Amino acid sequence: MLTIKKPFLLVIGDMTNPRNAKTAFGLRDWARADCLGQLRFAEDAVDLGLPSMTVEQAAAEGAKTAVIGIAPQGGVLPAHWVPILQDVLRAGLDIASGLHSRLKDIPEIADLAATLGRTLHDVRHNTLALPVGNGKPRAGLRLLTVGTDCALGKKYTAMAIASEMKARGLKADFRATGQTGILIAGGGIAIDAVVGDFISGAAEILSPDNDPDHWDIIEGQGAILHPAYAPVTLGLLYGSQPDALVLCDDPLRERLNDFPHVRCPTLQEAMAAYLPLARAANPAARFVGISLNTSAMSESEAFETIIRTAEKTGLACFDPIRTGVKAVVDVLADFTATHPVESKTLKIQ
Repeated sequence: MLTIKKPFLLVIGDMTNPRNAKTAFGLRDWARADCLGQLRFAEDAVDLGLPSMTVEQAAAEGAKTAVIGIAPQGGVLPAHWVPILQDVLRAGLDIASGLHSRLKDIPEIADLAATLGRTLHDVRHNTLALPVGNGKPRAGLRLLTVGTDCALGKKYTAMAIASEMKARGLKADFRATGQTGILIAGGGIAIDAVVGDFISGAAEILSPDNDPDHWDIIEGQGAILHPAYAPVTLGLLYGSQPDALVLCDDPLRERLNDFPHVRCPTLQEAMAAYLPLARAANPAARFVGISLNTSAMSESEAFETIIRTAEKTGLACFDPIRTGVKAVVDVLADFTATHPVESKTLKIQ
């Protein structure tokens, strides 16, 4: 579990692409009470709708930790941010980052933090001794959110489902696999920072044996048909041994985020790619729902798309923000809690 001091100042910097500010949006939406304000370097930077503050104002208002709110391609901290983060440290704040590049590996930041007694949190990196995956069946039930692309709602969907299940008195826990989810939940493993051989083992640790009627709601990463991020998706898929899959999609997205030369797969193409792999790890795996990110649609267009998708796929279809997740939790509530463990034996196809 993490011990990051609150409240947070969310650092947007000069990021102009909302999709690459998903860490900040996630914290705003799921940990709003912990978010004091935002730090933007430019007028055209992403606006979270939180109070805009200077470093000095945030410190005076009681901010304790500046959280790097961006997740750009490659996960590298922009070099021109370093002087501003030094100002953050001088103002008395700690810094938390979910980027691949470590704060502790940047001498100008690490040395100043040590001198001032500030704490640097590189939440994407852990010191656990992770095993390789073993594929052994585990008691309990697991749902994994998967996607047609990155940055389209896998985390939001998983958190909303876990929250709704708990509200109904069902046994469920959200399992964070990315930096934003870890910051929100206070624990987890950033799967995309794990060495390839240990990804499935990390997923097994995240969702261990549990009560037969307990659900681990596992945050998905990447996309199985993505040219860059498919490997992490595959390791998470195998290690999670999901009983249930929810496919997340942006109906308006025609090209992969940051990969304009690659067409987004259709729902049918994605499901056809995911299901055989999921069933290699757990022969009982099946899709139970489609989560659509309709944030860029009008209300009428969104509901028409949701209804049309439900009719086309025969699955519970919803937008976790616009409609809530009742439709898919209804399915999960009826899902048998007595799957024989033997049915989950690893099957090599």
